Amino acid sequence: MELDGAAKAVLDALVRFGIPAFEDTTPENARAAYAALRNPNLPLTDVAEVRDLDADGVPVKVFVPEGTGPFPALVWIHGGGWVIGSATQSEPLTRELAHLAGCVVVSVDYRLAPEHRYPAASDDALAATRWTIANAASLGIDLGRVAVGGDSAGGHLAAIVAQAMPTDLAHQVLVYPVVDMDWSPYPSSVENAHGFLLHTASMTWFREHYLGATGASWTDPTVSPIHAADEVLATVPPATVITAGFDPLRDHGSAYAERLRRNGVDVVHDHYAAQIHGFFGMGAAIPDGATAVARTARRLREVFGTA
Repeated sequence: MELDGAAKAVLDALVRFGIPAFEDTTPENARAAYAALRNPNLPLTDVAEVRDLDADGVPVKVFVPEGTGPFPALVWIHGGGWVIGSATQSEPLTRELAHLAGCVVVSVDYRLAPEHRYPAASDDALAATRWTIANAASLGIDLGRVAVGGDSAGGHLAAIVAQAMPTDLAHQVLVYPVVDMDWSPYPSSVENAHGFLLHTASMTWFREHYLGATGASWTDPTVSPIHAADEVLATVPPATVITAGFDPLRDHGSAYAERLRRNGVDVVHDHYAAQIHGFFGMGAAIPDGATAVARTARRLREVFGTA
């Protein structure tokens, strides 16, 4: 399978713009570079309302779709290696999900490393999800139709939330998730180690900033969700797992999807063989990204009973 032409154009543009690899810079500079990549002129999908709220100490942006509630909901956790990114920077994606899936999206601004190391991010993701459920009525949310999702590090956090709160959630959306802090068992970390936006060396840089000297074990399921016991995985909600062929995390998502299946969980695994890490949030530049978001929204509508 050849690399998608639109994805290659994005990679070529990053080279022209002189964007450094994450592992070659500081967290502060990485955040600035990531923010600079966001097009301020990109049109934003209309939603009925956007609210900036406090979810028990965790900032969240709440996107309410057009229509009459109560609505289903998606708690969305952004990517960025636990070090970069924000609910504001992911707003084009979360607005699109709210519009296409016809659901309230609660986008979580969790604390970032290295200023706030493990378990700050997962603590915030859990707190925001619990707050969403506790405040469903005032948010116009149907308590029986709440899903969680995220991309990359956000997918990692979403998987942890789904394991911790299985009976509260109707679905989980895991977009090229990190599921194991040990890269060595996964061939994609070697095959796609360099040249496709996210490098394996970048993953190690992110991991060191997130875990640091916390003493966290790589086999702790709140660090590496793929190491959860079978009896835990058997209880989690149905999943949509999305992977990309030219991504060092490709085999993470595939392995986690297979473990869920083996434990009786209903899993839809959408694999985009010609794509790179990050494509899901690049629909304006990579058509496969727009396709993946639309397919995910349709699946959420099926789960929510609004298809």
